[in-house]
Amino acid sequence: MNKFDLAIIGGGPGGYVAAIRGSQLGKKVCIIDQNKLGGICLNWGCIPTKTLLKNAEVYETIKNSHKYGISVGEIKVDFKKNVKRSRDVSNRLSKGIEFLIKKNKVTHKVARARFLSERQIELTANSNTEIIEAEKVIIATGAKAKTLPSLDLDGKQIISSREAMLLASPPKDIIIIGSGAIGCEFAYYFNQFGTNVTLIEKMDSILPNEDFEVSKELDKNFKKSGITIETGVNIKSVEKLKTKVRIQIQKESKKITYETQIVLVAVGVRGNVENIGLDRVGVRVKNGSIEINEYNQTANENIYAIGDVAGPPWLAHVASAQGYLAAEHSSGKNVVQIDYSNIPGCTYCQPQIGSIGITEKEAIKLGHKVKIGRYQFHANGKSMAVGNTEGFVKLVFDSKYGELLGAHIIGQNATEMISELGVAKTLETTWDEIAMTMHGHPTLSEAIMEAALDALGKPIHQ
Repeated sequence: MNKFDLAIIGGGPGGYVAAIRGSQLGKKVCIIDQNKLGGICLNWGCIPTKTLLKNAEVYETIKNSHKYGISVGEIKVDFKKNVKRSRDVSNRLSKGIEFLIKKNKVTHKVARARFLSERQIELTANSNTEIIEAEKVIIATGAKAKTLPSLDLDGKQIISSREAMLLASPPKDIIIIGSGAIGCEFAYYFNQFGTNVTLIEKMDSILPNEDFEVSKELDKNFKKSGITIETGVNIKSVEKLKTKVRIQIQKESKKITYETQIVLVAVGVRGNVENIGLDRVGVRVKNGSIEINEYNQTANENIYAIGDVAGPPWLAHVASAQGYLAAEHSSGKNVVQIDYSNIPGCTYCQPQIGSIGITEKEAIKLGHKVKIGRYQFHANGKSMAVGNTEGFVKLVFDSKYGELLGAHIIGQNATEMISELGVAKTLETTWDEIAMTMHGHPTLSEAIMEAALDALGKPIHQ
């Protein structure tokens, strides 16, 4: 029987980070995954979807090239090549993870894993079975797409994001149920390639977890692009026809019926907790997620859980941070706990959204007297130069101490710009320090400095 100091079940952005860090700490490590390394994020989520979104962004730029004094003839889209580029990027990165695993002398097992006992794990690959033993185990099995009672996924008419990424051609029309990051990203993607998109959301606004002003701005931009948005609605019935799906929704007292070629369900995820033997090792599950403490330990102190299987926030960068922490803690190192109040949220449609910390409404609810600083990109020189002036920066400060409580950006490169404010929040930077930090000119990031100046009551360029 092979024995290891540390075994990781799952090779996604949490699992492979934990494996590499564990090996760096001198542990004998095994990583187990029945699929390619990289998990959902690298193979079916973060990376391939962002590749598709970049394709759509390039197409949008070409369609609007006349703004830059460039005339083009007929634009032809090879949609199959568009999808192939996404898969090629994903495959290249997966091979890169395989290289890193080998480089760090981690044993890689392609198999399905199941606990037999606290330290024994059964690995099954085809008809072959092997048992390994590990002193510590990290569960990183990820999550799968949620659905709704009336919306059973069939992979053809009612699909998840995985099938959406592989469509051979853009559908004539699509209804997307759920307007979180995944729903909004696919709404932008299909809309750019000519699909009639309807976005349906149960809450009162799209991107309901974002600041209300950001949600309102994206709503305005989407409608301007021709996307139909229905918020504050409930789905009353779903009927699959021969070539269509009929959906009836209710908004207040009004019932509305839509027919569409495809329905994309994007209502969140639930942890992969089934059939891995958790009941045999004392690991507790609540609401479809494994319960953990601040060190990512489960109820069994020798077994850890990281990433999507351990519940929200379901973000790849959270999984990686948890994987690093779990590897260190399981190796007996003193660790710095993760600050869950300082996790960036990113949505990669156009305009992009980047946020960190709390919203204005949340700050007020927590009892803060807030001061808001705003700066519109339409007044920013670099925004004008690149030809994209949509959106703004909104900073939420505590008015007494000038502490940065939250930052919310919608606009070009928002997902890149938000990291500056993550560093600022980590260092407990105040509004005057942000305002007095010299930013390069011309840059989009000047909008951050200008928003801080606005909060101080000393705006210059507005």
